[in-house]
Amino acid sequence: MSNAAATSGEGERREGKGPDRRQTVVDRRSGVDRRQLTAEASGYTGPERRSGVERRVETGLERRRGPGRRRSDDRRAAEEGEMTAEQFEFCMAIAAYKKVNKRMYPTWTEVLEVVRQLGYRKVLARDIKLENVPEPTLTKVA
Repeated sequence: MSNAAATSGEGERREGKGPDRRQTVVDRRSGVDRRQLTAEASGYTGPERRSGVERRVETGLERRRGPGRRRSDDRRAAEEGEMTAEQFEFCMAIAAYKKVNKRMYPTWTEVLEVVRQLGYRKVLARDIKLENVPEPTLTKVA
């Protein structure tokens, strides 16, 4: 390929790598943000994922606190470094499991196994909504 042929098509397409994006770079300091543009103006052809709908509301698994939302006493105590006996027992059981099994990061299945070994059983129906997840059978309380 000659130099003349290489330079004529360089703005459109480089050897098998697609268009040269350096020709269309937007300077971030100019204040133009592609996320603020409409789908047509930005050239995006995929599905719209920014629906603006809060997805965590329906599950009951809200992570962030807003104004007027208080932390539970257990949560507050744990964040401030004071754990309940139950929290301390769980942390120590996980630490012991990791040490015995030489696992730095146990899987969720292993964590559930430790919880069951601590004596926890499912005796109540859940309070959160989980789509496409069947409710496991409940253990009878003696």
